[in-house]
Amino acid sequence: MVVTDNFQERVKRASQVGRLLLRRPPSSPKYHLVFEGGTGRFLSFAVLMLNREIPKDRRGDPWFEDGNIILLTDLEESGIAFKVHRGVLSRHSEIFKTMFELAQPPDAENVDDCPVVRMPDLPNELSSLIIALYDGVGLIDDFFYVAGILRLSSKYCITHLRTQAIRHLTQTWSNTLRGHDEMLELALKTPAVDNLSYPFVHPLHVLNLARATDVRVVMPSALYFLSLYPLTDLLRGDHPKLQVEHPSRPSSDLTAQDLEEYTLMFQYRINKMLDFVRRTCAERTPAKDCTNDGQCVKPFTRLAARLSLEWVARTGPLHFMVQAMDEVVSYPNICVPCRKEFRQDVTAARQEAWKSLPSAIGLPPWEELEASDLEGA
Repeated sequence: MVVTDNFQERVKRASQVGRLLLRRPPSSPKYHLVFEGGTGRFLSFAVLMLNREIPKDRRGDPWFEDGNIILLTDLEESGIAFKVHRGVLSRHSEIFKTMFELAQPPDAENVDDCPVVRMPDLPNELSSLIIALYDGVGLIDDFFYVAGILRLSSKYCITHLRTQAIRHLTQTWSNTLRGHDEMLELALKTPAVDNLSYPFVHPLHVLNLARATDVRVVMPSALYFLSLYPLTDLLRGDHPKLQVEHPSRPSSDLTAQDLEEYTLMFQYRINKMLDFVRRTCAERTPAKDCTNDGQCVKPFTRLAARLSLEWVARTGPLHFMVQAMDEVVSYPNICVPCRKEFRQDVTAARQEAWKSLPSAIGLPPWEELEASDLEGA
């Protein structure tokens, strides 16, 4: 085997912080490298150039034997390679198309008659993205899988995958009041798993993922649920949901912007709670067609007094209003017309609270957020 001067010089530069030794076992025609010290960053490159093949334990999924380009995740510890078809990737992404069309230098990496393209991405995320491009996105039940798809589809401008990932996030971190109610109902009846409650993901991870990928449509809901956590717990950062280990886990850090918007949303919740208790309950007047000679006001006054003692800092006003509305149904000393009017007023209060949720943190209306993040689905 001939090792070119050019390659020797590159290996020399790459191994300046350690010792890179070439060894060939007597029974093998292939050279192997032993790296002593340093980062080992260029180990995978040297193996490729010497052996002209990707070891089977470094081949990721997918690996197509008839592929015509190899994507290699460029990691410090090791890289995983994916042999794919450049035409398939180029069809879905202008970024991939442009990247593959760039002229390759004379000494460019080439393995198995395929050019090698370095990818500064996590192997699990790149694998998920490529499989989704070939096979489509199937049933999604893993937040971290979605996080990886969202990151790379945003990075490589693959609009349809990005939109699908965002739509999946909105199934939990909803952009509609109905979706919010359905998620909360599911959370209340789903048993904990490993001491983690549904949806098994911390809203801070959702918020930081949304910021990193510029997805604003899930931010109001994520911050609403984040504001239910005590600030002292968030500052400690020791919640079990924040401690979950996964390569695609978003940041668990609470930024200055997070803290500001947490405070705004916290105050928003409290104000909605107080307004509901005072205006919708305590200050009620009888319905025009009240059949109880106006005496229905008294039960509502007692309801308001009790509600003002029951809510706590972690109470969500949207569900709190539903509970009050359901409770009034069973009050025998409130007439049917007054109950009906109360239900209408509570429904209107919830709709108004949801409509104004984005503005609580300085975001535009839901319609604008949806048009920006969900169009093109």
